[in-house]
Amino acid sequence: MTDVVDSDELLRRMHRARACAVEQQRTWRTRSEELRPTDPEGSREAAVRTLAYEAVLRVLDEVLTPGRSTR
Repeated sequence: MTDVVDSDELLRRMHRARACAVEQQRTWRTRSEELRPTDPEGSREAAVRTLAYEAVLRVLDEVLTPGRSTR
């Protein structure tokens, strides 16, 4: 990674990454629900991927809007 980017470009990239993570989280959650009746193992794997994207979203949210999340 030899490209030098300014802070605005870095923020744009992080926002795009967050939007991608939101879409992936929705996709895997839907897949998990669809597979539940017919493929329990596939459903569990999709649920794990959903959790992974939730973790990515929590990290990106904290980076992009520090202190905003409530627990």
